Order: sequence, then structure tokens, then C-alpha cells
Amino acid sequence: MNSGMKRAIGALLMPLALATDALGAPLARAWAWARLRARLGDGVDPSVVVLGTPQMPGTRRVRMGRELHLYPGLVLETQDAGSIEIGDRAVLSQGVHVVSHACVRIGAGAMIGEYASIRDANHRFGAGVATRDSGHAARPVSIGAHAWIGRGATVLPGVTIGDHAVVGANAVVTRDVPPGAVVAGVPARPIASAREARRPDTISRDMHACAPI
Repeated sequence: MNSGMKRAIGALLMPLALATDALGAPLARAWAWARLRARLGDGVDPSVVVLGTPQMPGTRRVRMGRELHLYPGLVLETQDAGSIEIGDRAVLSQGVHVVSHACVRIGAGAMIGEYASIRDANHRFGAGVATRDSGHAARPVSIGAHAWIGRGATVLPGVTIGDHAVVGANAVVTRDVPPGAVVAGVPARPIASAREARRPDTISRDMHACAPI
């Protein structure tokens, strides 16, 4: 197909493409929300924005607050006595994986970055024990209100992350994070407080780093 024909066909199809974009996204969100509600019942408030229905292996013992923002590719897995509780206005970005055998609590307004992993259990292991058949050792995980978990971070069993704390991208959190602390690295260690990391002069410089398009 030559470029002239491609332009002509594109011009003819443009109105259809625009209409599909305008109607398709709201319909897809409504369908994803309806599928989630079918799985969890009345526990899904109409204010929850569902951009893709989460995978929910296991018992589906999941409790959701209001005004959540759920991106595509989420996995919310509950096994054994595990449960997942998500507070109001939390954001779970694309590809987030939460696994609970005990309890995982995500506080109100918390933001979980893309492909982060939050797990409250590990396989037992040892000499002469097949890991696949060894069962799990579980300890609850708690993520505080308005905490920010960066892209690709991993939060391990037994960890409590305080309110307004920040976990850097790709960090592995093996111990508690105090409220307002900023941690990064493997294993995650404190590098600053949230107040120091969000100085207004730094933010204003970053806003002007790119030339306008």
C-alpha cells in the first residue's frame, strides 16, 4: 500500500477511530468494574476506578475502600487465612503483585508503583525439605497512610511501613520503615526524610528541566 492510499484510508477511518477512543475507554472501565464486583460482591464501591480487572487467585478475601485507582495487570492473591485490605483513595499501579497468607494492609492514600511486590509469606526451606512442599511461614505486612512504594520495590513478610514513608524504586524492604522516612537500596536503608526529599526548590527546578513540545 502506497503512502497516498494509506493517507486516504486513514482520513476515512479517523472519525471511527475517534469515536472508538471516546466510547471504548469508559465502556472498558465499566466492564472491568462490573467483573470485579461480580467477584467481590457489594464490597466494591462505585467510586473505585478499575482500568483492568485484577487476577485474584485463592480465596478472594479482599476488602477495598472508596475512590481506589486500580491499573491493569494487578494480582491480588489470598491463600490460607490470608486477607488483603486496601484503604480509601489508594493507587495500585500496573503489574502490582500482592500475596497474603496472613494479612496485608494498605493504608488510605498509599501509592504502590508499577510491578511492586508485597508478600506476607515465604516458603519454608531446609536440608531434606522440598521447597515446593514445605508450606509457608507468614507474618502480616502493613503499609501506612499516604506511603509511596516505588516501581519494582519488594516488601517482605513482617514489615511495617509508616505513614508518609517513601520506598525507592527496586528497593527490597526487609525491616520496618519509620513514618516519614525515605529508604532505598538492597536491603532498603534510610537516605532522608520525606520532608527533605520534597523541598519546593527541587520540585520547581525539575518542572522546567524539559523544553516545551
